[in-house]
Amino acid sequence: MSGFRIDSDSLGEIEVSSDAYFGPFTARAMKQYKVTGQRAHINFIKAYAMIKMSAALANKELHVLDVNKADAIIRACEEILACKLVDQFVVESINSGAGTAFNMNSNEVIANRALEILGNKKGEYDVINPNDHVNMSQSSNDTFPTAMHMAILFNINDTISALDRLIQSLSNKGEEFRNVIKIGRTHLMDALPVTLGSEFEEYAYSLLQSKLSIIQIIEDLQYVGLGATAVGTGANAPRGYKEIAIDYLSKISRLNLKPSPNMFYSLQSKYVIASCSSALRNLAIELSKIANDLRLMASGPTAGLAEILIPAVHAGSSIMPGKVNPSLAECLNMICFNIIGNDVSVAMAAQAGQFELNVMLPGMLKCILDSTDMLKNFLPIFAANMIDGLKDNRKKLESYLEKSPILVTLLTPYIGYKKAAEIYKESLETNKTIKELVLGMHLMTEKEIDKALSYDKVVGLKK
Repeated sequence: MSGFRIDSDSLGEIEVSSDAYFGPFTARAMKQYKVTGQRAHINFIKAYAMIKMSAALANKELHVLDVNKADAIIRACEEILACKLVDQFVVESINSGAGTAFNMNSNEVIANRALEILGNKKGEYDVINPNDHVNMSQSSNDTFPTAMHMAILFNINDTISALDRLIQSLSNKGEEFRNVIKIGRTHLMDALPVTLGSEFEEYAYSLLQSKLSIIQIIEDLQYVGLGATAVGTGANAPRGYKEIAIDYLSKISRLNLKPSPNMFYSLQSKYVIASCSSALRNLAIELSKIANDLRLMASGPTAGLAEILIPAVHAGSSIMPGKVNPSLAECLNMICFNIIGNDVSVAMAAQAGQFELNVMLPGMLKCILDSTDMLKNFLPIFAANMIDGLKDNRKKLESYLEKSPILVTLLTPYIGYKKAAEIYKESLETNKTIKELVLGMHLMTEKEIDKALSYDKVVGLKK
């Protein structure tokens, strides 16, 4: 079907495509908010449908919304949760302040589908009205932040699962490499030996700490401001609505949602959102450090460190045959840079609220959903196709260890710091090993040197 229908709202009449389930507000918004070309996230659309369904159930229970109208609204929401009508949510992810345009897009889609369910035509808003019935007891100012928390929770749960996959891969490598000794580095210069396994165990541990910080944020996100309506007072919502609506919403979403202890806080402050973003940023910092280390350790294979061998996921070069690049680690770096940038945007938006409302919600939401999308999509790939396939380059690691004058550090308790420094310099100049030089100077016996440079001493297992 093609053509147009004439819809009307408080601003007057406007042409809307006959096939469209959205209405006049959305039609006007589409002309204004041409920003990224990116529509709302599917988890956000579903969160909004759950809110509208919960509101209809609560209003029906409180006898302020006609049963037939409520049931039609509920059915329309159920269809959206089944991924029908998703293409009708056309307002971009960054839209009007406080997300009013998206809220009205939702109200209009649900209203027009509910009208059809009752046997009416789209646009017959005197029967079911987007504002009066679908948006009853609500405002963009309380529904958008609530949906925001829900969509982030959905995404964070998936992100944690993806992070767990990577932590397990790193832990496995820590175990696999537990006896592989290598030269440690501080300031990018040779330092005392460590095991390759200890490095990977640290990577896993650092990501576990990041995960725990994210988990702490989940509890705060579970407190929502639904029922606060426009400014936090709950104006135009019937007594008991807040508790009933959030109870329905918690059951429908399977999220442990609770009314905010302070509804004004839920509308004004975005402290929880900023905290969530900063936790993701901190995770990105840890991930980027790991990616940097892996790229350095894999550098070569002849003119770099070449301490580990990385799996080839595709040809490394269009001109240099046989080249293998740390492409997945490079991709992870770029993801982390984007997450850090997103956090800056969230921080700026979180401080930009005035008085009873922070209106910068759509921008904050896009940033956090983009960050969590990148993580939940890519971390399992990075774990499976990069970490799981890593191998140690044992010969290279052993050669570095044998030639390294830094081992003289372990002999300083026996020969003193000054003499050890002299031997270090001579080793570099003559290319002789520490053992050769110390024996030649008769500073220690071979037995004493072997004991001081034993595996346990080198890796710090025994004192």
